[in-house]
Amino acid sequence: MSYYLGMDGGGTRTTAWVADEHRVLGRAEAGPSNPLKTGFASSRRELLRAARAACRDAKIRPSMLNAVCVGLAGADRRSVQGAMLGALRRSLPARAHLLVSDAAIALTAAVGGRAGMVVVAGTGSIAFAQDGSGRVLRAGGWGALFGDEGSGYDIGRHAVIAALRALDGRGPPTRLGPALGRALRLQQLTDVIASPPSLSQMAALFPVVVRGARQGDPVAQALLRGAARDLAELPAALIARLGWKREGFPVACAGGAFRSSRLMRDEFRRRILRLAPRARVSLLRRPPVEGALTLARGLTSPERS
Repeated sequence: MSYYLGMDGGGTRTTAWVADEHRVLGRAEAGPSNPLKTGFASSRRELLRAARAACRDAKIRPSMLNAVCVGLAGADRRSVQGAMLGALRRSLPARAHLLVSDAAIALTAAVGGRAGMVVVAGTGSIAFAQDGSGRVLRAGGWGALFGDEGSGYDIGRHAVIAALRALDGRGPPTRLGPALGRALRLQQLTDVIASPPSLSQMAALFPVVVRGARQGDPVAQALLRGAARDLAELPAALIARLGWKREGFPVACAGGAFRSSRLMRDEFRRRILRLAPRARVSLLRRPPVEGALTLARGLTSPERS
């Protein structure tokens, strides 16, 4: 029997599934494991915690794994590969290991070996596309300081800015301020200057904006539409590079921001179809961790075990 471990390590949680050739045997979750946001030591700890728990759930030992594939935010950076891949090999003995970005496993879950693209909007944001020959292109994913437009973090940051501008009288009125302050456990939102939120705390403000938009707050609605516009720029760049404006291809929307806000999804879809009318825009139907399992199964075969 061959056993495979697929993992999805993001800025909010880590998901691990253990499977054989045909079915999932064990599942587990742990805390965030994006090493660029939580640090390498914390990332390694949460990955290992999720992996061991999934193996326990599957009633196997980690030493019985044939192959391990981890989709990890930031893994396409050389510094992350160097710091994390060796640790995975030491902590999770297996015949083969693969460390790719979380967007790469989402792309595999979305299209497999076919042409298409995925846009991920979670704590961060990134887009990956794959053409018919297997060539993969990316756009975005440059982190909170230099990118991640349209992400949960970006929306949370802009919500705080909008609420503070409203307090000053420099921006339109909004009811977001008190709700943002409560979410950050502040007596009042202006205390945010003395207690700057972490990346994860800022991303956790996204649900506050979604609730405000549903309650009719025009500032919250504008923030979500603006995020959708920024996210649409990612596949737009890939469509231009691939020459797909007249092609029919799937665009899978992944991540908590897309799942939580229909307003964002509708605005994003409208902008993509304006550029590529034959594109098929939909939510990612399979969890990204399934893509990690697909890649893990491809690393070895039962005949070579």
